[in-house]
Amino acid sequence: QVQLVESGGGLVQAGGSLRLACAASGRAFSTYTMGWFRQAPGKERDFVATITGNGGSTYYADSVKGRFTISRDNAKNTVYLQMNRLKPEDTAVYYCAADSSFYTALARTKTADYWGQGTQVTVSS
Repeated sequence: QVQLVESGGGLVQAGGSLRLACAASGRAFSTYTMGWFRQAPGKERDFVATITGNGGSTYYADSVKGRFTISRDNAKNTVYLQMNRLKPEDTAVYYCAADSSFYTALARTKTADYWGQGTQVTVSS
């Protein structure tokens, strides 16, 4: 069993930055593909970024490529999402996910073994 707790959300002006963190409890954190997803009001949950267990490979949605960076610290059981040059359309609840699938598969299926409770990110124009 893995429990995920996100933090770092908040209100920021367009062009600003935020860093989200997702702390995981449980065993074998480094064996899980980790991902960030987001859901805006009235919309489906969308893929943002995924990262392999050892952090060696990452995958991004086109809408965030070049602005967001996913990383992980396996010693701290934590995955991060650094978000720069934020836009109002980035406003959403951001969810952390842990899964045993390949990192590109998690991005495609948007289904995961474990989910966090979400953290709100609001970008004002």
